[in-house]
Amino acid sequence: MKKSFCLFILLAIGASIAGAQTAQTDASANDDAAVAARKLASHDPLVRQGAAEVLARAGATEHRRVVEGYRLQEKNSRVRLALEWALYRMGKSESLFTIVRALDSSRDDQAASYLNTLEDPKPLYFFLERMNGNTQIKLLDILARVGDAGTLDKIKPYSNSFDSKIAEAAQRAAREIEQRLGETPANRSTRPRKAIASENTG
Repeated sequence: MKKSFCLFILLAIGASIAGAQTAQTDASANDDAAVAARKLASHDPLVRQGAAEVLARAGATEHRRVVEGYRLQEKNSRVRLALEWALYRMGKSESLFTIVRALDSSRDDQAASYLNTLEDPKPLYFFLERMNGNTQIKLLDILARVGDAGTLDKIKPYSNSFDSKIAEAAQRAAREIEQRLGETPANRSTRPRKAIASENTG
């Protein structure tokens, strides 16, 4: 009984410490976001861009209205793109249009760096069907990095594209995804049809 009570006390202390550490981490993240929000007023565009990217990583929805205000008045194209990314990460889904369109511009490297951090590839499927060939190739390169098993079926039609660059990008993306998943075309084709159907929902 005494040992059980001591164990209970130790577990309670551990939980209390873990909770305090989590609260401290959250408070630190909130402080970083608040500092970043203030930096959006900087005269240096690199500082403003960096601040927007900090807010994006934090998903700091409490600063969304501030970011929207700065986005309306921002003149620098790279900072505007960073602000759009921050807004997307804060829940403004339509901002993804701007990010994807930037793949066909001088800011393609910046846009790709943002899209390569997506946790879910599904939002990109819509654009893959509707963008020009150059953008499709870049989206396929991004899907190679962020795609999952469901992505394989989405990009399969592009492997037979009349545009050789699109076909090569799709085939390369499929190989990279399969390698990452530890799959081969053979064992993927033998997966139960029910499992495949569940991957394509949504």
